[in-house]
Amino acid sequence: MADRRLVIAALGLSQIIGYGTLYYAFGVLAPAMAADLGWSGEWVFGALSLALLAAGLVAPIAGRWADQYGAGRVMTLGSAAAALALAGCALAPGKLGFLFGLIAIEVASTFVQYTAAFALLVQIDHLRASRDITYLTLIAGFASTLLWPVTAALQQVLTWREVYLVFAAAHLLLCLPIHHWLSSLSRPPAAGTAMPEANAGGIGLLPTAQRRRCFALMAVGFSLLSFVNAATLVHMLPMLGALGLGAMAVAISTVFGPAQVLGRLTNMVFGAELPATRLAVLAALFEPLAIAVLLLSAPWSPGAMAFAILFGLGSGLGSIVQGTLPLQLFGKHGYGALSGRIAAIRLAVSATAPFVFAFVMESFGVVSALAVVFVLGAGAIFAFAWIGRFTLHRGVASPGVLAES
Repeated sequence: MADRRLVIAALGLSQIIGYGTLYYAFGVLAPAMAADLGWSGEWVFGALSLALLAAGLVAPIAGRWADQYGAGRVMTLGSAAAALALAGCALAPGKLGFLFGLIAIEVASTFVQYTAAFALLVQIDHLRASRDITYLTLIAGFASTLLWPVTAALQQVLTWREVYLVFAAAHLLLCLPIHHWLSSLSRPPAAGTAMPEANAGGIGLLPTAQRRRCFALMAVGFSLLSFVNAATLVHMLPMLGALGLGAMAVAISTVFGPAQVLGRLTNMVFGAELPATRLAVLAALFEPLAIAVLLLSAPWSPGAMAFAILFGLGSGLGSIVQGTLPLQLFGKHGYGALSGRIAAIRLAVSATAPFVFAFVMESFGVVSALAVVFVLGAGAIFAFAWIGRFTLHRGVASPGVLAES
């Protein structure tokens, strides 16, 4: 078995490249794309929403393939697909070609980002997967911090099309070899393996009668959090400007990324024994709390800074829970397919968030839009707390227990 630290470091690098080039870079390059294609900014972001919806439809397939063929092999295929998609989008002659290229990029992303990466860690060593997922998200949390300035620097000397070609080369030359190596370490369950009520690793699975209800609650919780994240982050600058914080908006928004990493680091150091059900409630609590602080303090800039920190903490913890909660509740068998189904619902809901938030903000004002986001965030707290009631007396092991098994 390869050194776990090397595995996580290599996978972390591929996640930084994956999220940075396939998602975060788009916001930097979108104005240049719009100018080149003769589109308005709204149309370019509308194309991204459509691409995210397409990715949601494909996510269950990516999850099933991870279970069937091994997550490492799926990620290797995804790296090749990402490189081809980026190159195809870069070389697209017109609007329709650009749209298909963007859809291909987001579809490819489902095969190389967290859903597949978490499944890979579970397949390599499910006993340590919860802690390894925390380490991975800590490293990947630097994707926006690194790729936003890198993309902006590249754009100073290259066109957006040339930048995408550089990104395509990164997937071929860096990510594909990493995923090919990891594919030799991850193996899907043997054909015909039964799905027991509890596996040898000590992960307490939910009774059959509770599985559907807990899956529905988990999907609702993750979807609401994704909506809150997408709506708030996409509209961060205009939202803060509308609240009278225009001069400080950029400085406030830069606090979000480091706060995300801080949340993951804090959990890694102090939260090893915290069950994923409780961590989910905590992650969901931070985001509506952040919205409430912003609404009550604006246009006071220290209050807005507190909002960015709290929101970053919640977002950072939320990405960990996406990997650990399904593992704790349902176990390692079928983990990829289950995660893919959740990702499909989450992506479909979050794809609508930028449009819905913009509509409410323009029609009823920024305070009303934030109030809607607050209510949805509170709904996520309720969903995760309800799951906690089911698992409280059912012997579902915590991540720390698993690591010691």
